[in-house]
Amino acid sequence: MLVAEHARAASLFSKLETRTATVGIVGMGYVGLPLASAVARAGFNVIGFDIDRSKVEKLNGGKSYIDAVSDAALQSHMAEKLFRASCDFAQFEECDVIAICVPTPLTKQREPDLSFVEKTTRSIAQHLRKEQLVLLESTTYPGTTDELMKPILEATGLRSGRDFFLGYSPEREDPGSAGFETATIPKVVAGDGPVASKLVAQFYGSIVEKVVPVSSIKVAEVVKLTENIFRAVNIALVNELKVIYDAMGIDIWEVIEAAKTKPFGYMPFYPGPGLGGHCIPIDPFYLTWKSREFEVSTRFIELSGEINVAMPHYVVSKLIDALDTRLGLPLSQSSILIVGVAYKKNVSDVRESPALKLIELLENRAADIAYHDPHVARIPKTRKHPTLAGKDCIRLSRDSIAAYDAVVIVTDHDDIDYALLANHSRLIIDTRNAMQRANIICDRVVKA
Repeated sequence: MLVAEHARAASLFSKLETRTATVGIVGMGYVGLPLASAVARAGFNVIGFDIDRSKVEKLNGGKSYIDAVSDAALQSHMAEKLFRASCDFAQFEECDVIAICVPTPLTKQREPDLSFVEKTTRSIAQHLRKEQLVLLESTTYPGTTDELMKPILEATGLRSGRDFFLGYSPEREDPGSAGFETATIPKVVAGDGPVASKLVAQFYGSIVEKVVPVSSIKVAEVVKLTENIFRAVNIALVNELKVIYDAMGIDIWEVIEAAKTKPFGYMPFYPGPGLGGHCIPIDPFYLTWKSREFEVSTRFIELSGEINVAMPHYVVSKLIDALDTRLGLPLSQSSILIVGVAYKKNVSDVRESPALKLIELLENRAADIAYHDPHVARIPKTRKHPTLAGKDCIRLSRDSIAAYDAVVIVTDHDDIDYALLANHSRLIIDTRNAMQRANIICDRVVKA
């Protein structure tokens, strides 16, 4: 059935085309807030929903807490009456489009935790009306939209494809990257049926430069998993090569620099202290969990996970060895300065950061630990490392650096003074090859 032949779809399509639709975005985090800004910039009226009242108050006060959205951009949207934030889910009824951008973490048993998606969908169902488009952006296993969300929404008596419309489009944010933003990253889109698919494509086509329609919601769901599994597997490979080459006295970083000069058949990935962020450490396990339903093993993916999870332990072992051989100190009697606690360079996000695991491992061995990160003034509360919440950043200076037995570079932010570290550290454990990339030659550096 064509959109024009479907009365409710035609009415919604017209609102999307003329940008008179009101768009609700649930979850004002690293995905939802940049999306809300992009939608408002495209001329739609946007309501940003979040259960965290403090976030809502900051946003309505014109203050952003996400690097990708400036205060000026937020205040501009509000001045044009194109954005407001709310904790009141009853306002879902005002929305023609509702996009869900909530977390999809893992349980302690490394199984998908879809509680945020389920709770949000149930809240939407309480206010669901005809002529609404409901979208999921959260990364998840194939089948979530059809098997979890659709039954909850249809329990209202309204039917997908007849009364309301359902779709999926995986988020593709790249925090800290100056080269990409929400509007310039191609958007994979799919809907529950051909009419919904056209509505989803029309909505996102009004916001981003390019949409990439696929044949089904399940295909769209697994696209994001495929992208991040590809990265996780290749990072695991270079992490394993790092350990092997180190035993042979070969510098993995020099190997990669030489290998990437080949103009075909090779793509550089880089080793590190472990994986961080909400995507790469988590997404692959959504597929391994779903695969069990079909009695299909995912040995390659699971092995990659094991290698990457082991990297913080490898860094600790390198630190212990360097403290012993170079300074004659046991770890339990050492003071360690961690440089960088964000999960990647030039961002403030600490979700799943390997630095937090490293701090925990070192403190469990009675080491005295402090950290410096120009982007993280205080470690926030996290699910896995709640005891680290409230730890404050120290300022880098000649005296503060010299007060520690060793410095461990975990996150290679551009605005860290690496020369200062080199000049005043007794020992540097460099997990990112930051010193060499800064063209600093220092015989107290140990790569890990």
